[in-house]
Amino acid sequence: MNTSKKRLQVIANGIMILATVLILIPFLLLFIASFTDNTEIALKGYSFFPETWSLEAYEYIWNEKSQIFRAYFITIFVTAVGTTVSLLITMMYAYALSKDSFPGKRFFSLFVLFTMLFNGGLVPTYTMYTRYLNIKNTIWALIIPSLLMSAMNVILVRSYIQNNVPKSLTEAAYIDGASEYQILFKLIFPLSKPIAVVIGMFIGVGYWNDWTNGLYYVTDNSLYSIQQLLNNMLKNIEYLSTSSAAAMSAAAVDIPKSTVRMAIAVVGILPILVIYPYVQKFFVKGIALGAVKG
Repeated sequence: MNTSKKRLQVIANGIMILATVLILIPFLLLFIASFTDNTEIALKGYSFFPETWSLEAYEYIWNEKSQIFRAYFITIFVTAVGTTVSLLITMMYAYALSKDSFPGKRFFSLFVLFTMLFNGGLVPTYTMYTRYLNIKNTIWALIIPSLLMSAMNVILVRSYIQNNVPKSLTEAAYIDGASEYQILFKLIFPLSKPIAVVIGMFIGVGYWNDWTNGLYYVTDNSLYSIQQLLNNMLKNIEYLSTSSAAAMSAAAVDIPKSTVRMAIAVVGILPILVIYPYVQKFFVKGIALGAVKG
């Protein structure tokens, strides 16, 4: 490697290190603040080096552990099922659109584009899901609305299949007597592993972070997702912090209002931070396995 390439590599590494540090600093401050004494934050503000440490915020959350564990189970189930079904539907739809011989391809392509530009609005959508599909206060209310299929994901997968899966392979599979489902699951899926992993990551994070579906369609607290439960806890804390002192109970006054917000954020994102490195490993592996040699 010559001098200019080495210099360019050093500059690129420096930029990436700086970007990584800038990304990690807010998470570090969030984590430290969640263990900081609430009184110190109220008086001195947030700091990377607090003088007094405290577990009050996590003790407050731990008091609701039964609800939190149930909400975690609901979220994990919804994320797993929703991601699997959504990815399957996306791959099937995209595979159909990638075929030139697919009957009605133009109509279904325009249908996908239309949903990206227009929608019926919140009120008709709510009426359809609650009155006609009857999914209110069911587990499907957290899976189906808005997240089950994305038009953008379909377009990304379709483009990937068209540009990276040689038509000669599918033609050879037809000659060997393979059905459309055999081609999809035994040929298209393995060769599309890189884009499938990426789309799966997007879908999974979307399901994990979603709280709007629960807000619109779920009033039964036994079906609360972790994000909806934490959001409700945060709203309750904000309400108590803005209430008059006369109306507040002694227990409400003792709530670590500033630090518990940080602790709630940590509880919400911690599983994603733990799982992501393992997903990243499979993502890199999928690129190698899914590559098509020319």
